[in-house]
Amino acid sequence: MKWCRAELVLYLVIAILGIGSMLSACGQKGPLYLPDEKSSSYTSGNH
Repeated sequence: MKWCRAELVLYLVIAILGIGSMLSACGQKGPLYLPDEKSSSYTSGNH
């Protein structure tokens, strides 16, 4: 099977975008942590 240049470019762009999105970690920055119960803006009494 012979590949045309446009098909190779398409596959390369898809691969580069896919790898780039995996490496970017969805834009998450900084340390991940669970918020304290005291600093939570949602409490059981504020429905």
